[in-house]
Amino acid sequence: MPNSGTTYQTHRKYLKVILMVGIALMMVKFFTWWITNSNAVLSDALESILNIGTGFFALYSLSLSNTPKDRNHPYGHGKIEFVLAGIEGTLIGLAGLFIIGKAGYNIFFPVEVQALELGILLTIFSGGINLIMGVVLLKRSKSFNNLVLEAEARHLISDGITSVGLIVGLALILLTGQVWLDQLVAMALGILIFRSGYKLVRTAVAGIMDEADLQLIDNLIRKVEEIRRPEWIDLHNFRVIKYGSKLHIDCHITIPWYFNQRESHDEIEEFEQAVEVACGDSVELFVHSDPCEPPLMCRMCSVENCTYRKNPQETQITWTVDNVTPNKKIYLQGKNVRE
Repeated sequence: MPNSGTTYQTHRKYLKVILMVGIALMMVKFFTWWITNSNAVLSDALESILNIGTGFFALYSLSLSNTPKDRNHPYGHGKIEFVLAGIEGTLIGLAGLFIIGKAGYNIFFPVEVQALELGILLTIFSGGINLIMGVVLLKRSKSFNNLVLEAEARHLISDGITSVGLIVGLALILLTGQVWLDQLVAMALGILIFRSGYKLVRTAVAGIMDEADLQLIDNLIRKVEEIRRPEWIDLHNFRVIKYGSKLHIDCHITIPWYFNQRESHDEIEEFEQAVEVACGDSVELFVHSDPCEPPLMCRMCSVENCTYRKNPQETQITWTVDNVTPNKKIYLQGKNVRE
């Protein structure tokens, strides 16, 4: 696995290339609008300006979030990614509203469209490149759990998808000769662009408010379950906070009560190392250890040759989102216990 410095530099190279390509595609889209005079094409061109602005935002955000922790920011600077994602989403939403408004105006005051064949070809070219770049960047963002890359990737994919709708709309106008379809297509694209911006703002607010990402937590718990050791009797109060590309996990783990301080420390280190291997270097753990509580916990404990066992093991509890996230040992959760 590459070190964090190498990963950061690679992220920057990706974003720089995308930014330069985005500038070139913006020029292509405005040229397409100039030769077609189409509002639908204009909506695509206006969104490309946002691609450029958000590309700069993404580079700045990535640089700041990579700044080392300091006294004033003990958890690092990763939260800036949510702030920048929120700004990006707001700009996208405003562009969508502008496109809807202009298309509505031109329903009553129509404009002539022309050179649609060339416009379709240029739109296929620019939209296809954006879609390819977005898919590649999204895969990388998922691999490194990086919200800046994910926001930029989803924007590019959204741009590529809207280009598909634009191509269909331009083709219909070309085939039917109905110019009013241009305004209808522009409105539809404006709504999609606004929806994309809203979702990005929603994601940013959720991150700033430390809203639980249950899908992410479920994936993490599944990985922990796969590497589980018998000495890790119980896991609860499992919480995850995102700081940009870093995940800060704190949890309580129950280990045998008769372990001395050194043994307990070693067991916690084993747990932390196993989680880091399973989940990657983007994870930082804060683990609190609890002693087991015989005789009830003996029924769910799989530690072999325990001389202090009061009851035989009766069940093997599978760790899940439902029983690991509450701040209560699993055996005390009653009907929430899943066997």
